[in-house]
Amino acid sequence: MSISEFRKKKLLHVFNVFFDENNSGTIDEKDFDIAVVKITKLRNWAADGPEVAHIRQTLTQVWESLKEGADQDHDGVISIEEWCGMWANGDMSNQLWQQQYLDFFFELEDTSGDGTIDLEEFVKLFANYGISKDECSEAFNRLSKNNAVEVTKPEFAKLWHEYFTSDNPDAPGNCIFGKSKFT
Repeated sequence: MSISEFRKKKLLHVFNVFFDENNSGTIDEKDFDIAVVKITKLRNWAADGPEVAHIRQTLTQVWESLKEGADQDHDGVISIEEWCGMWANGDMSNQLWQQQYLDFFFELEDTSGDGTIDLEEFVKLFANYGISKDECSEAFNRLSKNNAVEVTKPEFAKLWHEYFTSDNPDAPGNCIFGKSKFT
């Protein structure tokens, strides 16, 4: 099975912006270590605090599960080809790392802990990943249907699935990682 060019653009956005933290062109364990440091600074947490221990444990589990599903040559790194190949091989919704990463990302976005993601939380997070505030705002407005839909965890899960599986350029889930367009 192959993936469309549109879907590949979305998958590469996640690969390059959220996984390949050291810009090496691959994903490895070091990228997850860098992510922990980045999130710790973003949230102003103490490096030895319980939040950081939780994030480190979660991202370690995500890495181990992702590596198991994608590292086809077992070299401890996931190349772009392996990443795209993993998605081309079928439905990833049953992969443990997907659920772990979804839970992690919802928690990361919901900084207030109120069970919903709002515009301010969304823009703040994705602006820290180099996406313009205007594009983040546009993305949030598309995924929340101009605030007509509250982005709760069940809604987030639906949008998440849509992001990774849809070839429809107008699907609201395409905006879940801060970008409003993939052209």
